[in-house]
Amino acid sequence: MLASIVPLPPRLLLLEDDPASAAALQAGLLPLPAAVDLATNVADADALATRGTHALWLFDLQLPDGRGDELLARLRDRGLHTPALALSADPDAMPRGFQRILAKPLALAELRAAVAALLPPEQLPPWDEVAALAAVAGQAAALQTLRHLFLEELPDQRRQVVQACRAGDEAGARAILHRLKGGCGFVGALPLLAAVRSLHAAPLDAPALLRFEACCDRLLGGA
Repeated sequence: MLASIVPLPPRLLLLEDDPASAAALQAGLLPLPAAVDLATNVADADALATRGTHALWLFDLQLPDGRGDELLARLRDRGLHTPALALSADPDAMPRGFQRILAKPLALAELRAAVAALLPPEQLPPWDEVAALAAVAGQAAALQTLRHLFLEELPDQRRQVVQACRAGDEAGARAILHRLKGGCGFVGALPLLAAVRSLHAAPLDAPALLRFEACCDRLLGGA
């Protein structure tokens, strides 16, 4: 028999000059799982990003040798379209070119959820064990019980969401998706949570619906 091929974890580029913040962010990203390249200045980040090997960039905006948003503008001018998240202790308006700005300090589960929302679901495990155990105070037995209940309800919720979206019933779809958000967070279904949030924002978006269905099917297929 041929051995199954295990996909490599996505590679992320983190631009952060503060050692404590960098260590915390790296620790928060590794459980995705993900491989994290750290740059502590704009020049090094520019060189690493130009290689084009990253699935996502996370750029602090204020660096000793420049700004993360100005670096992103230069990279975009070169034709590089890697998704990017901005990190800032003083968030204001959304800098151009970023998908989202995250305010520091931020909960590591929030960081992983924001990253998961921008990565293909197949690059991530269906469950985030670290986030899930944190949500239930480390009680593994309670987590298994919650996941069992969650998976029992998921097929019917999936069916209702798909029907509502295909019928153009945005309010109906959002009502079901709103209920799903909390459950996803408690059981650590971060890829599904990201898909739920995207579909909640645009229930008539066909790619968002396909991502939602794919995430549900991965969870249900492994149940």
